[in-house]
Amino acid sequence: MAPVPQEELGILENVIQIRNRLTALKKDRGEFIKASDVNQLYQQVVKQITKLNDVRSDVNIYNNRLDTTLADVFSLLSLFYLTIGKTRDAPATYCQIASMRQILNHMNESAVYNETDLAPFHKRLAELRQIVQQDAESNKHPKAITKLLERQLNETDAVVKQLQDSLSVLSPELQPVHQKLVTIRRQLVALAAKEGSQKAELKPLLEELRKIESTRVDGKFLGPGGVVPASQAVCSSLLEECFDIIQEIKAHEDSKNVGSSLKPIYDRLNEIRAELESLVMTHRWSLRETDLWNYSLSLQEIDKMRVDGKFVDSEDNRPPGQYVLLYLLRRCYGLIYRLLSSSEPVSEELMPIANKLTTIKKCLNEVLKYGGTFNARDLYPYQLALFQIDSMRKEGRFVGTDGSIPEGQGIINANLSECHELVELLKESMEEEENGDDDDYDYSDEDI
Repeated sequence: MAPVPQEELGILENVIQIRNRLTALKKDRGEFIKASDVNQLYQQVVKQITKLNDVRSDVNIYNNRLDTTLADVFSLLSLFYLTIGKTRDAPATYCQIASMRQILNHMNESAVYNETDLAPFHKRLAELRQIVQQDAESNKHPKAITKLLERQLNETDAVVKQLQDSLSVLSPELQPVHQKLVTIRRQLVALAAKEGSQKAELKPLLEELRKIESTRVDGKFLGPGGVVPASQAVCSSLLEECFDIIQEIKAHEDSKNVGSSLKPIYDRLNEIRAELESLVMTHRWSLRETDLWNYSLSLQEIDKMRVDGKFVDSEDNRPPGQYVLLYLLRRCYGLIYRLLSSSEPVSEELMPIANKLTTIKKCLNEVLKYGGTFNARDLYPYQLALFQIDSMRKEGRFVGTDGSIPEGQGIINANLSECHELVELLKESMEEEENGDDDDYDYSDEDI
């Protein structure tokens, strides 16, 4: 890494202070994160970026400690924007772009992907680019920030294009074979990461590979008329790799798949995966987006331990269990990206209200859907809960503890109105049922 020039040292010092303040704010669980605090830190970052642009040339490419520290600051700041519900603001795109870049680089390294895998990334990049361009056109954020984000988008787009170009060399005749091998390899690495014996699940995959292997003649896949299509190496290497993974699974089933020197890494990755999978299930109630920073940092540290793409021990040997660790690493990156891209435009402060309304709406819909006998007393808890939420508003808006108007007003008010409408529908159906019972009543002589 290049040394930091004298004229950039003051900027580096200020950026480190900003990072420390962001880290402290992230750790503070005593209060909700306020938009005003985030905006204040953002303005300080903009000030340092402007200073940096004044002393740097647009032509040269820089990579020193200031650049890596700035990358940390932007990642953290981006997570804060998601936490306060500003998901449609340009700074919120940075962490998503960075997460995509990590996954795409791993896909490029493994060479195990197809057009279907790339399509969601292509679509999401276009959506993020639109957010950045809209902010640039409206001058919502300084030019230096949108320029930085556009450069990040262009670099990630270039990786996607590189992956797409590598697929374009596949001849049409070999595309079905490639698709099948990609699917089998994914299933195999997932099996390699599971505990215990996988013989029952391994057998059909092995048979499928042998079937594909039997279609080759003299080691070549043939097209119609016995023609040898181009891009043999892509499919052949993928086929051989699948057989290698099977051998590793078989050889290390009894030793839990991973060499003893790699066991600490395996345990840590397994722990991160379990926590991230739990967050995927419960993120609406328990996730503060800034929490993802620690997971991302841990994964990057583990990723940097690889030498030429492999994990090594103290003697530079490559212990067994490589596929397992890479699978877990890529799985964790994928889970982080999934959590980032599913972040809702509601601030952390309003999320408890949003979650309560979602639960109420779900319950009311279930009652309306399945019907049954119910009365005014059954509706009372829902009405009380809605009344309590209604009473939190001031002039039709939910106000933060510091007097600000947090993000997510539109979503919450729409859900609140929908819940009130559902209650009214249930009241009407209840009244219709009561009227129907009155009409059907058989009056006897005694009643008269």
